Amino acid sequence: MRPPVPPVPARWRRTVAPVPSPHRISAVTIAPRRPPLSSRPSPAPTTAATRATGERPARATDRLVIGTGSDTSPASHATSAATPTPPAEQPVAGSLGAVSDTTSPTPVAELGRRAAAAARVLATTSTAAKDAALLGAADLLVARTPEILAANARDVVRATEGGATATVVDRLRLTEAKVEGMASGLRQVAALADPVGEVVGGWVRPNGLRISQVRVPLGVVAIIYENRPNVTSDAFGLCLKSGNAAFLRGSSGAIDSNLAIAAVLRDAVAKAGLPADSLVLVDDTSRESAVEFMQLRGTIDVLIPRGGPSLIQAILDNATVPYVIDGDGNCHVYVDESADLDMARDIVVNAKTQRPSVCNAAESLVVHRAVADRFLPDVASVLAGVELVGDDRARALVPSIGEATEDDWGTEFLDLKMSVRVVDSLEEAIHHVQRYSSGHSEAIVTSDIASADRFCAEVDAAAVVVNASTRFVDGEEFGFGAEIGISTQKLHARGPMGLRQLTTAKYVVRGDGQTRG
Repeated sequence: MRPPVPPVPARWRRTVAPVPSPHRISAVTIAPRRPPLSSRPSPAPTTAATRATGERPARATDRLVIGTGSDTSPASHATSAATPTPPAEQPVAGSLGAVSDTTSPTPVAELGRRAAAAARVLATTSTAAKDAALLGAADLLVARTPEILAANARDVVRATEGGATATVVDRLRLTEAKVEGMASGLRQVAALADPVGEVVGGWVRPNGLRISQVRVPLGVVAIIYENRPNVTSDAFGLCLKSGNAAFLRGSSGAIDSNLAIAAVLRDAVAKAGLPADSLVLVDDTSRESAVEFMQLRGTIDVLIPRGGPSLIQAILDNATVPYVIDGDGNCHVYVDESADLDMARDIVVNAKTQRPSVCNAAESLVVHRAVADRFLPDVASVLAGVELVGDDRARALVPSIGEATEDDWGTEFLDLKMSVRVVDSLEEAIHHVQRYSSGHSEAIVTSDIASADRFCAEVDAAAVVVNASTRFVDGEEFGFGAEIGISTQKLHARGPMGLRQLTTAKYVVRGDGQTRG
């Protein structure tokens, strides 16, 4: 039997010290701005497939569709990393005003190298220094709100003129309150515990070697996202606190907003004595730059896509760097034969209607036949504003329910629409959920402990919920404070990804001259 593991002596714990000032970068540049608005393509018309999400970025009209060229900018600034660009006027510490509108974007590979250099500094930056930068960034966002809103107004005009839906435009539009919300988010991240340097475990080997496992930053965290400007600030905050450089690529539809927000954040970290390249934003939104971004092996340590199915597919088809998929949320609620039906009704209504456009909203209702005749008419009357589509048994009980197609069972509606299925048993319910689940969040309402345990054991999802709404599957609700996304894969992270999920482990082995025989 393995001997008991002794506690880790305090002297082994890692203390992160501030970086000496000679290694700090106080004035570096952001990626140059794109050409004038008149030379940019207008967004494509919105289709039914481009619904917006809620807590994760909007599935917007001009999503980053790789392979169609629909987000391709003029050839003059689809610059390859292999082709050197003319020297550009250099602003101080991220100022947008000093950059000419006619300069070409900085090559993606060069931007990646700058992010990697910043990551090496951030890896050993003290918690106090990171928190000071975050608080300074929050204050500067508020102080420069007019500048951010002016840039955002240009994006909104282009989206409106391009035929974007009201929902898409609303998710793109920033207000003073939304900018204040971004600032508040940075302050909240500053208040969170720093995971870097945390000793996960430690033990002493029989030969005297002292081994500890310590949390360290991933390095360069790349995030590719769609038309949701606040992601620029959210991603920056989480990456900085966890000691990572944020390497970001947004879509053309929000480019002016993203550049303005990035300029403010870069100014703030530079004023705090940290590298402005702690945040690097790719200016080129062409197809070529997206593919190059996804293939920067040796520079990007992890890539996190935040967007719709076409973006996720582009990652699967093109990425050669490690990635974590923030996937669809086709979430189910199963009402078991032993369920408290009043509780079940409240859970279903909350899971579907509180925020229908987010990834943890329920999209499908599965009901045991033993309670279907009592439960379905009741819940349907409360869900009066929701379009329900179902199988024959559900439609026989509630005539207003429409006929479900095969596609409906596997669709993340992100809207006031829900599929309904009646099943004969818990086993059939689990089979249905497993067949159509996206692996995000699945819920059961039951008073039978054995049924709950079986559902939890057999349903393969990032989160399984018993007698509660799927809406609780969220980083803030889990106590993480904030999240970068919700992973539907199993490596490197699964479920809500907070600060700890943006770190990895390093083994530190200390000896006294031991050699292996």
